[in-house]
Amino acid sequence: MPIIINFEDTYEPLSFGDNLTSMAFNAPQKDGREVELFILISPHSDPLLPNVYNLGFGPPDGNGSFLDDVRLNHQSLNKLFSTVIFHALNFLLNNPELTIGVDGSDDLRARLYHGMFKSNRGYLADYFLAIGVDWYVRIFRDFSYEQEENGHYVSKPRPEPFDYVRDNRDLYRYYMFRLI
Repeated sequence: MPIIINFEDTYEPLSFGDNLTSMAFNAPQKDGREVELFILISPHSDPLLPNVYNLGFGPPDGNGSFLDDVRLNHQSLNKLFSTVIFHALNFLLNNPELTIGVDGSDDLRARLYHGMFKSNRGYLADYFLAIGVDWYVRIFRDFSYEQEENGHYVSKPRPEPFDYVRDNRDLYRYYMFRLI
């Protein structure tokens, strides 16, 4: 079932962090309880992705971050993702030179993000340019691989405009978006 983004249908914020780098809100669950969720927008650690900020969310961990491995049964994935993406939009409106990235911590979540971008192509195109990122290791002509001095392979990101025809069995490693 596709996720439908609608910035007119979001959860009310409980609190905001400095410069909109975080937000807390309650998300109703199918069992009737409400779970507090925490959105965190922080600099991406890869120096080859400058000006990219990672967007993550989940129940607060009590240390200023969130737990991303908790399985919840949300009453409305549409409203949940609308809230998260709307917060990212507001962050970008205040920081138009930046790009937001999301990383599915597992294949299930990556498929969810992939499908969200595909099913909301028209709606999100009014706000964002969607970007897919794969990582690669350079193979030299002698069929050796580029390595660091310690022998680790050098992986580099390769951003490209999101391919809306790309099947969800061929997921990107990272999903990004920036203002149009």
